[in-house]
Amino acid sequence: MGTFTEHSAEEQSISYRFPREERLRSKKLIEQLFREGSSFNSYPLRFVALHVPGPAELPVQVLVSVSKRNFKKAVDRNRIKRQLREAYRLHKHVLSQPSTPEGTWYIGILYIGKEKNPFNVICKKLNSGLERLISI
Repeated sequence: MGTFTEHSAEEQSISYRFPREERLRSKKLIEQLFREGSSFNSYPLRFVALHVPGPAELPVQVLVSVSKRNFKKAVDRNRIKRQLREAYRLHKHVLSQPSTPEGTWYIGILYIGKEKNPFNVICKKLNSGLERLISI
C-alpha cells in the first residue's frame, strides 16, 4: 500500500484552497460585473462573468449568491451557499488551464432554482458552467 504523499506532480500542483482574496467583495467590482458582464444559465445556477485583460494579481475572483426571495430561511440560503463554495473549491482548477487568457476573471455564481438540490447536482452543474465559461 502507498502512502497519501505518493501522488503525481500534476495532482500536487492543484490547490483546492478558496482563500478570502479569491472572493469578490468590492462593491465597485460587483456593480461592474453585473453592468458589463455576460451571463448564461446552467439551471439551477446562473453565471455572470467579466474578463478584464491585463496583468493580474489574482486570476479569478468569485461571488456566490442565493436569493432571499426563493429561500426565506437563512439556514437554507447558507447551506446552499456553502455547497456552492465547496463545489467551486473542488472544480476551480478548470479555470487555471493554460488556454485561459491573461487578466482577471470576475465570476458571479447565482443560485436561481426554487428548490434545494443535492450536492452532486450542484457540483455537476457548476463544473459544466465553468467549462462553458472558459470556452467563451
